[in-house]
Amino acid sequence: MPKIKAATIADYIAAAPKPAQKNLRELYAILKKAAPKAREAIKWSTPVFEDTRILFAFAAFKSHVNFMPTPSVIEAFRKELADYTTGKGSVQFPHDEPLPKTLITKMARRRLTELRENDARWM
Repeated sequence: MPKIKAATIADYIAAAPKPAQKNLRELYAILKKAAPKAREAIKWSTPVFEDTRILFAFAAFKSHVNFMPTPSVIEAFRKELADYTTGKGSVQFPHDEPLPKTLITKMARRRLTELRENDARWM
């Protein structure tokens, strides 16, 4: 899928393929609620939430949305993510399935805790 050119996260979601937009809006709302004081930005053509470092990112793809909370968070939730495709620091949520909102919230909070307690970096 070609990269989405956007200046804001709202622009990114609006420019994303229609099948991705619902899950992108829901994912954005979950992350915004988990980190209400975080700065929002577009970096590397991808929406991110930042504090002293990048907290997490997300992106649209042809068949899924990607949530990228860092490798340590993915590892901490390995069992809960067993039914999803994961990468070193990311998890894919298919467009045709509802988002696991509670799991995403827990993962986002874990990332916030790591950053605040340990000054965690992208590992």
